[in-house]
Amino acid sequence: MEILTNPVVVSVLTLIVLCLLRLNVILAILVSALVAGLVGDIPMTQSMTFLIAGMGDNAETALSYILLGALAVAINRTGAAAVLAHKISKVVGSKKSILLLIITLLACASQNLVPVHIAFIPILIPPLLPLMNKLKLDRRAVASALTFGLQTPYLVLPVGFGLIFHNVIKEQMHANGITSVETSMIWKSLWIPGIGMICGLLIALFISYRKSRIYKDIQIEGSVEHHETEFELKHIFCLVGAAVAFIIQLWTSSLPLGALAGLIVMLLSRAITWKEMEDVMQGGIGVMAFIAIVMLVAAGFGNVIRQTNGVEMLVQAVSSSVGDSQAFAAFLMLLVGLLVTMGIGTSFGTVPILATIYCPLGLELGFSIPAIIALIGVAGALGDAGSPASDSTLGPTSGLAIDKQHDHIWDTCVPTFMHYNIPLILFGVIAAVVL
Repeated sequence: MEILTNPVVVSVLTLIVLCLLRLNVILAILVSALVAGLVGDIPMTQSMTFLIAGMGDNAETALSYILLGALAVAINRTGAAAVLAHKISKVVGSKKSILLLIITLLACASQNLVPVHIAFIPILIPPLLPLMNKLKLDRRAVASALTFGLQTPYLVLPVGFGLIFHNVIKEQMHANGITSVETSMIWKSLWIPGIGMICGLLIALFISYRKSRIYKDIQIEGSVEHHETEFELKHIFCLVGAAVAFIIQLWTSSLPLGALAGLIVMLLSRAITWKEMEDVMQGGIGVMAFIAIVMLVAAGFGNVIRQTNGVEMLVQAVSSSVGDSQAFAAFLMLLVGLLVTMGIGTSFGTVPILATIYCPLGLELGFSIPAIIALIGVAGALGDAGSPASDSTLGPTSGLAIDKQHDHIWDTCVPTFMHYNIPLILFGVIAAVVL
């Protein structure tokens, strides 16, 4: 019964129900944060204070998204996105599978090769919607492909966002007494869960959403036919700007600095003119403001959760229930990670919360260090797919819902939850037992 009255459990279930009832995500998070406080015996006014104070935890992320949005708008201004969409249309022809494969690869590249993260989605995907409609392609398959590309690379590849995520795991494990962990050990412990993600992708694309789905043909501003599709010098400078953003981000480990450097290169090369920059920044805010605000509020929700001590109580309840079964222990630990990440919506922000408890608990239960790495990594990633407050779900919706024919909860969150979180739990338990 203690678990059923735990602030984390009650607030996350509240969040899920409100989102399934189609309440605005920001309002749902705010209400759920207040519920967490009430269940945790925190006065409502104090809960709101904690929420506002915690919003600063995602300030860098919010700034990153605004600047990445501006970078994406700048790329669109040069026509580079339209050129790419036109080329994709010619390659795809009438083959759904090729389009889904290309979208998956582009999403993967956005995490490391050209680190614009979700900013490419509202720029590149809308011009492709007429083609998707023509192919009668179920957009839930596209959402699944995009979420796979946004999540799997950081889980298994130590490059770009993956390098940042792996370093977060390493640093948090060091801070909690396991100092022998090196960054190179992280991906070696997470490749098994990565296989689970691939299985989920294949099931989504070729089984669950293989059938045709009809959408209305609604004119979309910025579609391919409204742009020149010849490759020009400004497109080269556009690519140079994206490359500079990637290099600076890796060099400084600062995503905002990388995005800013990319914008400066495009401005100095006149791929974007001085007069256009005002519209570019406003466009970046327009594209990413909602997502940035959701991430800020989600960080505040996470702070309220921490103040209730609900995570610690939940893990203690788990540790007293596992008995001698490591597989059952791993399953319950991952279930805790799912609950926490579903509410906070960020794998990166969840790792510090979970590592504090998972490190001593994992050692106490006899897990190896690679197994503990796998548990922390997977527990952090769980809920990133499926959470209404996650950039891995908000990003796909931002592109696919441009014509109001794609629902954030039922067409993005529910499909990605089913196809990625279930395999992650299964393969995460396997990794914890065999490593």
